[in-house]
Amino acid sequence: MPRASSCGAPTVRPRNSAALPRRNGGLLRPSLRQATPYNAAQFFTLLQDLKADAMNIIRFSDLCAQGKAQGQRVFIRADLNVPLSDAGQITEDTRVRASVPAIEMALKAGAAVMVTSHLGRPTEGEFKPQDSLAAVAQRLGELLGREVPLVANWVDGVEVQPGQVVLLENCRVNVGEKKNQPELAQKMAQLCDIFVNDAFGTAHRAEGTTYGIAEYAPIACAGPLLSAEIDALNKALAAPARPLAAIVAGSKVSTKLTILKSLADKVDQLIVGGGIANTFMLAAGLKIGKSLAEPDLVADAKAVIDAMAARGADVPVPTDVVTAKTFAADAPATVKKATEVEDDDLILDIGPETAAKLAEQLKKAGTIVWNGPVGVFEFAAFENGTKVIAEAIAASPAFSIAGGGDTLAAIAKYGIEKDVGYISTGGGAFLEVLEGKTLPAFEILQKRANG
Repeated sequence: MPRASSCGAPTVRPRNSAALPRRNGGLLRPSLRQATPYNAAQFFTLLQDLKADAMNIIRFSDLCAQGKAQGQRVFIRADLNVPLSDAGQITEDTRVRASVPAIEMALKAGAAVMVTSHLGRPTEGEFKPQDSLAAVAQRLGELLGREVPLVANWVDGVEVQPGQVVLLENCRVNVGEKKNQPELAQKMAQLCDIFVNDAFGTAHRAEGTTYGIAEYAPIACAGPLLSAEIDALNKALAAPARPLAAIVAGSKVSTKLTILKSLADKVDQLIVGGGIANTFMLAAGLKIGKSLAEPDLVADAKAVIDAMAARGADVPVPTDVVTAKTFAADAPATVKKATEVEDDDLILDIGPETAAKLAEQLKKAGTIVWNGPVGVFEFAAFENGTKVIAEAIAASPAFSIAGGGDTLAAIAKYGIEKDVGYISTGGGAFLEVLEGKTLPAFEILQKRANG
């Protein structure tokens, strides 16, 4: 239980270190270990356990419903790392909008609210104007309908009262944030009664504001956005409705090989696209011309195909493709059979026959996990495959979860946001879950909930 705060005390001061939680007779020491890979069986067991033990991750919504956030100092780690124009204006505000529910929840509960995030890749200890969250504070104020003061140099104390919210400047400017130095984590934990992690996008990083503070804060819990991510991943991967279809696309097999191997052991349909599909075409004995591929990973692609085949499933290799002689938006596009690719061809999309077949499979799926467009959808001549896949997912009764920057761009381009079951806000974190890694943020929240 957090100690009661004095509503008349305007300044949040660090608590005495004696109040910090201790174990084995000493101060807790943040773990700096990296996300640990699991094999596919362990991964799905982990997710099933995570679902079964969901109540062991304290949820901020429950604390608010129980009145435990009233008058308390609440520190929210959000993901407000938005793209900015050269003039310093936000060009896409999805992450800011996604952070609003947690903040509003805390304010309605009568808490004194502090929010922070990283932005870009600043140098620790060297604040520069381009590192500032000023534009975020302005946009957040517009969304909340109130002024959101921006506070710099906040580690040693923050002035905020219950019913108020402040935005704390770029947390990655603080010395020790990236390496999760205990001294910084302890100071930040002293600012709050309740720490709320609502930044799934950084859940795969063991940093000061994502891991260290969670070890030392009186209470550490998951915000509504992080909770929703956990629930969606459980629904899609731990106990999915069958058939379970996964779409894994991208430029290189090497960057997603662990994902492919992990999913091959569990999914009913594994659809590959982009440069990854080209490597699988090589594995199937097809020519790909001068297309992007990784010939040295053909054996790995065959291993994935064999793993699927052993379970009575398959990895559908394109039967037709869309090619060009050059990689350009205005390059003439030619649809041809996969067996007719010429030596100077570039494969830039799956063909309409392949797209139609895959779309029919997806419409019959029970669960769909989507990561990556299947072609160069940024070019009109080579977008059909991704468009057909996107529309099929939108039309499917299956529960769908999508993640990854390019995937989100495709979803936005084809206007299917409301038709996807859950759109993950995490890029790297989403991929690491698919790879079978346990995320530090999940780990520490479970540890703290379990005492």
